[in-house]
Amino acid sequence: MRKPFFAVALVLMALAFFIDIGASFLDFAKADGQKPLGDLARPGLGIRYLALVDGLLLYTVGLIGVSLLVPERIHGRIQGIATFIVGLLSLIASIGMIMSAIALLGVMVSLLLAVPFGTALYFAGFADFAKAAAASTLALIMLLKLSFCGFLVAAQQQFLQNKGLVLLILTALLANFLVTFLHGLVPSFLVSITDCIAALVIGVLGAIWSLVLLIGSLPAIVKALRVDRALA
Repeated sequence: MRKPFFAVALVLMALAFFIDIGASFLDFAKADGQKPLGDLARPGLGIRYLALVDGLLLYTVGLIGVSLLVPERIHGRIQGIATFIVGLLSLIASIGMIMSAIALLGVMVSLLLAVPFGTALYFAGFADFAKAAAASTLALIMLLKLSFCGFLVAAQQQFLQNKGLVLLILTALLANFLVTFLHGLVPSFLVSITDCIAALVIGVLGAIWSLVLLIGSLPAIVKALRVDRALA
């Protein structure tokens, strides 16, 4: 493996993930009279929810990186337990975020259809979606992910034979494309609704992959327990 290329790939994926989790609560003040950076570049739920899938991808690649530094015997023991914990926490977070997205989507649709007063409230609270700013952020995240893919393959082409990793990468790219597509599908005043739909779909994808990691960690845990018993 070409370790420098792998290190660059890991850093690029980490940057994409940190943009995801900073999506709606970064609030750095800018110059006089300007909006905070968090308001300008990171609106909606969709960008935040990308962290559910991107985080699992970052964790998976991070495990590969740890295996380069830690002896195989130690790595084999901690991998199963760590993956189980990450999968469980991610599954809980995914379920909670799915419920939040469903609740918000219900509120927005109900207001929009409750003519005239509910519609007026919807336009006051949700119609002004920073579509262009979101597009810029999504483009940056996609660029980081594509660069990550390039450096990962440059590090070792055998990664392409890892079907699970390839599917997870494709899911991360698909999630990014989905948010971008749904933002551009409808007029600006409806983007808040389609953004919430995108977040809901990504939440489901995150829950599925969390469950895959959770189940996949069980054989490693059982193997580690058997080794411990044999040593005892």
